[in-house]
Amino acid sequence: MCGVVGIYAPGRDVARLAYFALYALQHRGQESAGIAVSDGQKIVSHVEMGLLGAIFDEEILSRLRGYLAVGHTRYSTTGSSVVVNAQPLLEQSTIGEFVFAHNGNLTNHESLAETLSPDLVLVATSDSEVFSKKIVDSDAATMEDRLAAVMQQAEGAYSCVVGTERELYGFRDPWGVRPLCLGQFEGGGYVIASESCAVATVGAKYLREIEPGEIVRIDEDGLHSRKIVREEPPALCMFEYIYFARPDSKLNGRSIYMARYEMGKQLAREHPADADVVMAVPDSAIPGGIGFATESGLPYVEGLIKNRYIGRTFISPDQAMRSQGVALKFNPILENLEGQRVVVVDDSIVRGTTTPRIVRLLRDVGAREVHVRVTSPPIVNPCYLGVDMATHDELIAANLSIDEIRRKIGADSLGYLSLEGLVKSTGRPQNEFCLGCLNGAYPRIPALAEPIAVR
Repeated sequence: MCGVVGIYAPGRDVARLAYFALYALQHRGQESAGIAVSDGQKIVSHVEMGLLGAIFDEEILSRLRGYLAVGHTRYSTTGSSVVVNAQPLLEQSTIGEFVFAHNGNLTNHESLAETLSPDLVLVATSDSEVFSKKIVDSDAATMEDRLAAVMQQAEGAYSCVVGTERELYGFRDPWGVRPLCLGQFEGGGYVIASESCAVATVGAKYLREIEPGEIVRIDEDGLHSRKIVREEPPALCMFEYIYFARPDSKLNGRSIYMARYEMGKQLAREHPADADVVMAVPDSAIPGGIGFATESGLPYVEGLIKNRYIGRTFISPDQAMRSQGVALKFNPILENLEGQRVVVVDDSIVRGTTTPRIVRLLRDVGAREVHVRVTSPPIVNPCYLGVDMATHDELIAANLSIDEIRRKIGADSLGYLSLEGLVKSTGRPQNEFCLGCLNGAYPRIPALAEPIAVR
């Protein structure tokens, strides 16, 4: 996951704009965050562990003065959750200093690290640092040429923002696994962000997606685009539609909310339930739950209220509280559930540890029947491209049949959306997605050829 943002807006408070853009992307990572700003002469950066609101205050933001900003909020997949892995990374090169922010996962970072000059020492443990050091190590005369050269060597998922003293860059891997979009401020200036919701949050107009394999450069002369010659089949991560992206974002012109709503409608067609009410597990499954209710003609109710702060605190509950499981995160509304045959819509079942607790919680408050419906197909393979999903042994659907899963989670019935129904809901053709976790159809990335054992 991770969220990246870049702001180029002379005359505006770019640090504050980056701060609010990152707030819109906080769902993509809560481990660390940082903002770096350039005034055209030097780059000043502030990076810490924790949530955005706990890191930045007025005093810190007031020190970040300039017209160009790069921001990052981190969820780790490669490299541990420690401050040396926090981004944006500040680097020194022969053509000047720069900052680097990365969303994705390089599948060949180990082999790339072996090609670095001996005098370049890796101090962190992330693939992002390897990427940034490859930029430092390049002998190309311009930053754009350095980025183009490293893009030809890097394998895997990367949607990145780079800021020099005077230029802002956004670029995306040739497969387009992770999202990256471009917006423009009225009166001048641009924003690059992981999702369009961040563009809207800072008052800019969404222009378009940055294309797979494209480098966008923004400087005093405006916007420039360069498409790297290398072409690859598109492979946007399907879980951006299912879970990762905020519902008020757009991907490839399609509203995430409407795609999830359609997933719920399609799920109701494929797996109807003889029930009284429909509810969703907050938050990402809510559009799907409403879609299921609309298509089935059943009333939609709020069955669980989510405490949005419990899961994002760095103070761990004690053992007695941990034993309460989902009760820490969800409170049921008894009046909507007692005596009812309930359809529970969720976006996915990964390890199968949370769903049985939710089913038990609903039964404990008097639900007569619990029918679980999932707006994605069963997850049967791990992700190698930036999602810390699980191993084969941890994935419940890789090891149990659907009826065995139903019994394990304690549901009266269980239905998953078909792959065909999922793809149809996005409004895009199937060959535009990475579906590796669902059917083993990973993008044709050379570094993935060996480690994958699809079941």
